[in-house]
Amino acid sequence: MAKQAPQSDPAQDAPQVGAPQRAAAGLKAVRQSLKMAHEQMSPARTLATLAKVNQRGGFDCPGCAWPEPDKPHTAEFCENGAKAVAEEATERRITRAFFAEHPVAELAERSGYWLGQQGRLTEPMLLAEGATHYAPIGWDEAFAIIAEELKALETPDGAAFYTSGRTSNEAAFSYQLFARRLGTNNLPDCSNMCHESSGSALVETLGVGKGSVSLKDLYQADLIIVAGQNPGTNHPRMLSALERAKRAGATVVSVNPLPEAGLERFKNPQHARGLAGGGTKLTDLFLQIRLGGDLALFRAVNQLLLAADGGVDREFIAEHCHGFEEFAAEAESTDRQEVLAATGLPWEQIEQLAELVLKSQKVIVCWAMGLTQHKHSVPTIREVVNFLLLRGNVGKPGAGVCPVRGHSNVQGDRTMGIFERPAAAFLDALEREFDFRPPRHHGLDAVESIRAMRDGRVKVFFAMGGNFVAATPDTEVTEAAMRQCRLTVQVSTKLNRSHLVTGRRALILPTLGRTDRDRSTAGDQFVTVEDSMGLVHSSQGRLRPPAPGILSETAIVCRMARAVLGPTDPTPWEDFAADYDTVRDRIARVVPGFADFNTRVRVPGGFALPHGPRDSRTFPTATGKANFTVNAMTAPEVPAGRLLLQTLRSHDQYNTTIYGLDDRYRGITGGRRVVLVNPLDAAELGLTEGGYVDLVSEWRDGVPRRAPHFKVVHYPVARGGAAAYYPETNVLIPLDSTAEISNTPTSKAVVIRFEADSGV
Repeated sequence: MAKQAPQSDPAQDAPQVGAPQRAAAGLKAVRQSLKMAHEQMSPARTLATLAKVNQRGGFDCPGCAWPEPDKPHTAEFCENGAKAVAEEATERRITRAFFAEHPVAELAERSGYWLGQQGRLTEPMLLAEGATHYAPIGWDEAFAIIAEELKALETPDGAAFYTSGRTSNEAAFSYQLFARRLGTNNLPDCSNMCHESSGSALVETLGVGKGSVSLKDLYQADLIIVAGQNPGTNHPRMLSALERAKRAGATVVSVNPLPEAGLERFKNPQHARGLAGGGTKLTDLFLQIRLGGDLALFRAVNQLLLAADGGVDREFIAEHCHGFEEFAAEAESTDRQEVLAATGLPWEQIEQLAELVLKSQKVIVCWAMGLTQHKHSVPTIREVVNFLLLRGNVGKPGAGVCPVRGHSNVQGDRTMGIFERPAAAFLDALEREFDFRPPRHHGLDAVESIRAMRDGRVKVFFAMGGNFVAATPDTEVTEAAMRQCRLTVQVSTKLNRSHLVTGRRALILPTLGRTDRDRSTAGDQFVTVEDSMGLVHSSQGRLRPPAPGILSETAIVCRMARAVLGPTDPTPWEDFAADYDTVRDRIARVVPGFADFNTRVRVPGGFALPHGPRDSRTFPTATGKANFTVNAMTAPEVPAGRLLLQTLRSHDQYNTTIYGLDDRYRGITGGRRVVLVNPLDAAELGLTEGGYVDLVSEWRDGVPRRAPHFKVVHYPVARGGAAAYYPETNVLIPLDSTAEISNTPTSKAVVIRFEADSGV
């Protein structure tokens, strides 16, 4: 019997607050995983599905990009991975009857949580111009509408093709090829909003915009610094790797404005000691840094290393690095008082970190959005690279840079060419392989695409997965921009907010998920993904699709391409849709590192892509060496009576997908409209615990951006900062408040004031 979706939308304005937890996972995580699976699936389906997650011959978890170990555990998934799988493998269905019953205006009033709980989409739907309801449409008719709108554009740059990080390598390669055959590089993606700052900094300094470490390196490290990251919620399987590293003798330092349960203690549910015992203490030193103070911290540590006996690997620097003298002069001039003001840390703690570094021969720095979503994020990550280069901690076992990606194939999508500023070498390879002249001008990233829709320059918006309007900043501006389009298209597995904020016409194209069997005219197909550490492996779902006729992402792209480009286009789109081996053969000839792709990816565990800095200490930068950089030490300016807000996830959340209304680790249940404030800051600002306020952001344009009705929760946040969940607080992030160089929204640096509660 199919599981029933909730009919009512639960109130979200009365969250309950308890004590934060001090450990992650354990029996509670197991119970919660099984509870979620039971709500969405039958016991038999639950067993059959979870047994295949992250297994050889199974499917890659859609939850995150953390890699699998060489020998996966029988239950190689975490609590949030189980939630992601249950959401996708749900037995709930959305049929044409649902859309006939619910007008778009009514659905637009529902919460993202309620929308996601309704189940899998089952057939293409069209919202015609002026219509109040979505209505079913055939695939051929849907592609004909897309072709009509794209052909009517004055220029191909009047379309934008967005990609979320769950898209497979095969679909992503086909997608970017179609966009470039059409004539545009408008390929915004979710990286623009998260790790773009990492890529920008790493390409400049090391020559490769990816991490340089493997799981084996983590196990061999002497010191692991986890900065601006909450793995207990966002990458829970990372906790197993940290536990193994700790048992091998590693020291773990956490740098974060909030204490996070997953970094305090880990109760590994795969072992008896984690289920029945106290688990493993992970963090040896917790640096509770002020928001935006990470650059100052690493600058100060670099200053201490430069002054210490044996603090610098002179031989490595002489042979492999460029720009050391300029960097050293700047670092040596660092002002201690500026560091203390920016970080909020006692100097003794900074010295303690430097002492741990001096005792360690192999150091890894891991980071995520806490470092990448500030105005000065790129300089911050460049300073992290300076820190690692100083002691030769790049290109040797147990050491290196480790940006931890979120979406399960966000890194692979970029490797496949989903990028608005493609390298000339990639375009040259496309031109040779497919015998056409790709566009060479830069396209639009995510923020620029919103501006272009707002200004009427982009009239067709096509999204391959994701929930664009809920993931992006300045919600009111973004939604108004989307409504300026002539056509919006969403390729999706489930209903979300982006289906309800539309252009004059809108299409929903249902697609297969990771858990679904993908059977074409050539037989069962598999796809490939690249994890956060550059390993490429296969993924193959086994479940019966939620309805007959649902197409894979690759098939959708290929059928759209044929409809738009016409029968004379020489690209074998039909072959690509039928047999993904034919796509992989082309990838092998275009993308470096993918030679003999079809053979190598069929080896259990897949293969690692080449990485010059890691593999041979070769650095494909402008100088041919690893580049030290000079980075001005800055701190956010926050006027008196204001706080700096960071947006973050709850534990019942993956990006914009809301699994439930609890944040168990932080002690929040039954609601999401909470703002976490340090009790001392709350006292100074007159914020009563449990009271309700409006959050109003301040930006140089003077536009008031308001998020109403948030419950004040006294919480051990670093002084001067506050925290609240997105997407509810995305409305507060100005569209033009972005990181230097990367143009990533500053979601961790929003100046806010508090006003009287206006209600929701």
